[in-house]
Amino acid sequence: MAKTNQIGLATKDTQVLAMGLNDLLANYQIFYMNARAFHWNIKGEKFFELHLKFEEIYTDALVKVDEIAERILTLGYTPLHSFSDYIEHSTIKEYKNISDGFKAVEAVLEGYKVLLIKERNILKVSGEADDEGTNALMSDYIREQEKLVWMYTSFLK
Repeated sequence: MAKTNQIGLATKDTQVLAMGLNDLLANYQIFYMNARAFHWNIKGEKFFELHLKFEEIYTDALVKVDEIAERILTLGYTPLHSFSDYIEHSTIKEYKNISDGFKAVEAVLEGYKVLLIKERNILKVSGEADDEGTNALMSDYIREQEKLVWMYTSFLK
């Protein structure tokens, strides 16, 4: 086995990073599907506001799913690509039939909490591996999501 991959990173490090990124990918896929369902099923007084917000969330998650999968490929590994794998590996739970806006926002916040913990772990490993590409990706995600957590938490108060 080569000691470095095609972009010059140690294969022992990239294997760990790819595993972490695949775990993150699985969680993002479930997060995406949850946000999509909230968008479709939301009802009540805050319908128009939350319908748009959930669309923003799932659109952003879809972009991140692609970025994560492509980063895994860049590191020289195969991204998970079946829903059975996503369900098996995801810490984020699958939500069904939620139409209450406040319950949906609480579920979104729970999802962000899981994602942030996973992203911070990947950030630590990528920093130790001198993997600036993965590091930058995680830093951007964390910064964006911390602000969103503040905003959605404010909505619930």
